Amino acid sequence: MNAKLLPPWGRSQDKFRSSHLDRAAVVYVPQSTRQQVVEHAESTRMPYRLIERAVVLGWARSRVEVIDDDLGCSAAVAEPRTGFAKLVTEVTLGRVGLVVGVEMSRLARTGRG
Repeated sequence: MNAKLLPPWGRSQDKFRSSHLDRAAVVYVPQSTRQQVVEHAESTRMPYRLIERAVVLGWARSRVEVIDDDLGCSAAVAEPRTGFAKLVTEVTLGRVGLVVGVEMSRLARTGRG
């Protein structure tokens, strides 16, 4: 395949082993303020399209889980981030072979939850 025709992620699907594909793929939908969820609906819909990305990378659609429990909860406040806690738990237990999301730097934010 011509390098110019490669998708922006290159040949990343070649990096996954069956041990990855046997585990779940998780689409983590980052938190936003309630106002952002209402006023910027496209920004809310976009992460859900990452389900298709996981399928293209080799995961069965039935093995793709969406964690969007934190939607509408800003990390700027001390509200519990149950979705983030669930994601960390699943990764720690070795149940996740892939995590995809938009603005993944949000995972590194400090705060409770």
